[in-house]
Amino acid sequence: MSGTRYHCCDLRRRNAVAAHPVLNGLEALEVIDRDLPAADPLRQRTLLLYFLKPVTGAGFTRDNVHITGGERVRDPEVEWAGVASLPPPELSDAGEADTAAIVAALDDQDHILVVRVANAGDYSRYTLTLTAAGSDVPPADFDPRMTSIEFTFKAECPSDFDCRDAHVCPPQERATPDINYLARDYSTFRRLMLDRMAHQVPDWRPGSVADGGVALIELLAYVGDQLAYRQDAIATEAYLGTARRRESVRRHAALVDYDMHDGCNARAFVHLRLDPAVASLVVPRDGTQFLTRCERLDVGIASGSSEFREALLQKPVFFEPMETVTLLAAHNELNFHTWSDTDCCLPAGATRATLVGDHSALDGRWLLFEEVRGPRTGESSDADPTHRQVVMVTNATMMMDPVPDPPVTVTEIEWGTADALTFPLCISATRTTPEGTEFFTDISVARGNLVLADHGRTLQDAAAPEVLGTMPAGRVLSLASEGGHCDTAPRREVPARFRPTLEEGPVTQCAAPDLASAWSAVRSTVIDAVPAITLTGTFAPEPPELWEPRRSLLRSDGNARHFVVEVGNAGRATLRFGDGRYAERPAADTQFTAIYRVGNGTAGNIGAEALAHIVGVDVDAILAVRNPLHADFGVEPETLETVRRRAPEAFRRQERAVTPADYVEVTQRVAGIERAAARMRWTGSWHTMFVTVDREGGAPLDDTLRGTLETHIDGFRMTGHDLEFEEPVRVSLEISLHVCVKSDYFRSDVKQGLLDLFSSEIRANGERGVFHPDNFSFGTPVYLSPLLAAAREVPGVASVEARVFARQGDEDTTALEDGRLVLGPREIARLDNNPNFPEHGVLTLELHGGK
Repeated sequence: MSGTRYHCCDLRRRNAVAAHPVLNGLEALEVIDRDLPAADPLRQRTLLLYFLKPVTGAGFTRDNVHITGGERVRDPEVEWAGVASLPPPELSDAGEADTAAIVAALDDQDHILVVRVANAGDYSRYTLTLTAAGSDVPPADFDPRMTSIEFTFKAECPSDFDCRDAHVCPPQERATPDINYLARDYSTFRRLMLDRMAHQVPDWRPGSVADGGVALIELLAYVGDQLAYRQDAIATEAYLGTARRRESVRRHAALVDYDMHDGCNARAFVHLRLDPAVASLVVPRDGTQFLTRCERLDVGIASGSSEFREALLQKPVFFEPMETVTLLAAHNELNFHTWSDTDCCLPAGATRATLVGDHSALDGRWLLFEEVRGPRTGESSDADPTHRQVVMVTNATMMMDPVPDPPVTVTEIEWGTADALTFPLCISATRTTPEGTEFFTDISVARGNLVLADHGRTLQDAAAPEVLGTMPAGRVLSLASEGGHCDTAPRREVPARFRPTLEEGPVTQCAAPDLASAWSAVRSTVIDAVPAITLTGTFAPEPPELWEPRRSLLRSDGNARHFVVEVGNAGRATLRFGDGRYAERPAADTQFTAIYRVGNGTAGNIGAEALAHIVGVDVDAILAVRNPLHADFGVEPETLETVRRRAPEAFRRQERAVTPADYVEVTQRVAGIERAAARMRWTGSWHTMFVTVDREGGAPLDDTLRGTLETHIDGFRMTGHDLEFEEPVRVSLEISLHVCVKSDYFRSDVKQGLLDLFSSEIRANGERGVFHPDNFSFGTPVYLSPLLAAAREVPGVASVEARVFARQGDEDTTALEDGRLVLGPREIARLDNNPNFPEHGVLTLELHGGK
């Protein structure tokens, strides 16, 4: 027979009663339902009670069975009850045939009591209880725990609910303690726990601080304080606007492609004067250092000597060479050759000069031009210290000047336009005195033996690098240990955390120099600066391997030995390695050592003549050390406030070129480009973007700049866009002015003043001439009224009138009548007034009056 049985007690109680020699008990209850036909009215009205022992002699009747409970059908009435082995007379009726057949087929009929109820119950829970007749106590010889059972009449009815009985043992409800959740520090945690102890243990009284209870409370308060701080710190560092650690701000900024920088060191050119008794000397890059002036010390200081230790006590600023150079005694001081000129001057913008002697070895070297005597007095104290400039010699050709007797050997030197002189350099001069005319030579000289150096000091050497530690092994965790118990469960590796910190700081941030010119070599940018660290990893028995610093690991593949240096708020540098996907993760037991430099930021922006000592080998051969120009371009690390302001706006900067305006903006990012113009054309097979470039100073577009522009713009241009670079269209002007000179001025002086004003060069006072190339750009119209107003400011000019104002060779007078000369989008005005190149614009001056 199928059905659902309801058991009254747990298995242990059931077995204990079954083993008792006398006690009996109710084991289970079953409702006869689906075993009867569907239309049988007796379904769910017959109950079978199973006992542990026979109940034949117990004499159970309807008075011994009580059913309680229910919602719609309350406390169903029992009609009759009888033992299955002795069927009651009611089962012999015709309508009871099916039920009688079920009862007759039961096993152990003397253990079963058949109960008939008047009405089937509902879906509620009911309780059946056996009692002695006429009382509420259990029947005689029955276990009191096994005389009652819960059941439902609808056990076999279809239902969407789970029929499994849920036995829930809810925990005992406890009163919630009154705790101040605003307690976030040690003192409030301590006070809170003392108050709680007074409530929980009223008899306990805190004694001295050495009391065990007080010590435990203070220990817990300390731990709570640390945990609260950790929670607050995590919440604070989770947002860019509230983060306080540089590491957190750097990572937040990286999410919007903003690269936070840690500053950059300064650079300077250092001049070394070699002992004439030493023909040449090699100054190595490694092991050589330059120091700012220290009291009571010689120029040369031996490494590791007592003088060096004394110098360290004075805390000098350290510079180190960026290249190995060979010094020549002949290059200590070089004289200019004037070609018999008595008033010789290299004009601003000059890119060539002549030196006395054979100095062809200067090719590819740095050269300093320096004014050493005053042009008016010839005294060294009157020399202008701002008239100093370093250039890179690109060509040095030896030749002869046959005029002197005997002929003089000279060297013609040239340098690039990037190093063009920014001021007029006087070489020789004459002065008229009552005693006669005095001639001054060597007003300015050239000096070789220059070394490009940058700020920073190397702390270690190859023999004794700083040991950073050993990469620990990762932990292997079995997934079974996290909840399972199978020995064959999959395992995963938790990588070890290895973040070594450098002992000294701040770490030098430097970039590789651009040796194309002196102008570019001395300039450093924070964009290209990386930490000056030589990191070596040794994994025995493999040979040591170098790891390279990077600003970010996002562009490093999984096999690249790269690392990142993260500088904290205190300037301490921490090294972070890759994870195997972005840069290689070091193998376990890899030992790391480092050689690095310290010194960064504006501390290296020292003034001219600040360096005075050299540390290294063969220092006795160096007679003098100096930096003729101030050190510059040292930048402090970016502040957190600056990053918070700039990072949200950085991702809005378009890093692709689509429209002509985009190409113009990207092109103008290149150094030396004043303005650019772009236009797109269909050339028959694809679109070509023609970019017209206006360089600073009107310099031509050479092959070097073309290559630089192509490399730079290639990362921005759209696929399918070809690039072509063009020179601007220079529009030569023709201007004729009629000038009336005041009676007390010489016409020649006024003319000279007007020519100087309307020149295309840098004037003697450092200002640009009116027609300097940088005063005009693409499509800039030329207005006549500002030209006339400027001419009237020249001393001695009474009035001025324009007679011609047009494009050169154009007889159209529209521009003169309108007072404005309109230029096209790719056109730039030009008026050089150079007699050697009259096609570059002509200025005609007609002066009347005066003397």
